[in-house]
Amino acid sequence: MSPWEVWDYEFAWGTHPAVIVSNPVRVERKPEIVVLACRTLRPGTERDPEANEALLDEADGLDWKTLVRCDLLWTVPKAKLTRRRGEVTPARRKDIARKIVQGLAVAGL
Repeated sequence: MSPWEVWDYEFAWGTHPAVIVSNPVRVERKPEIVVLACRTLRPGTERDPEANEALLDEADGLDWKTLVRCDLLWTVPKAKLTRRRGEVTPARRKDIARKIVQGLAVAGL
């Protein structure tokens, strides 16, 4: 398990992909890690991402286009991440990181 991997997680609203965004040391050593929640866009529900979202797809290991919500971080038990789906591509990592900073208004940035 490592940062930028996409795993399934049972959120309160159901099982959905989650992107690991904790640093590598935390992922290796701690029982809880930080993830971003995703929403799968099945055929007929597709839409463009909003300013606080990024779009993942098959290149990231997913079956359909999937929105990543970058403005809300979830702390979850890593033992409850169930199925590794893939890994976010390097170009999309930069987009997600930028949107995390913007979405959380970190230090007014």
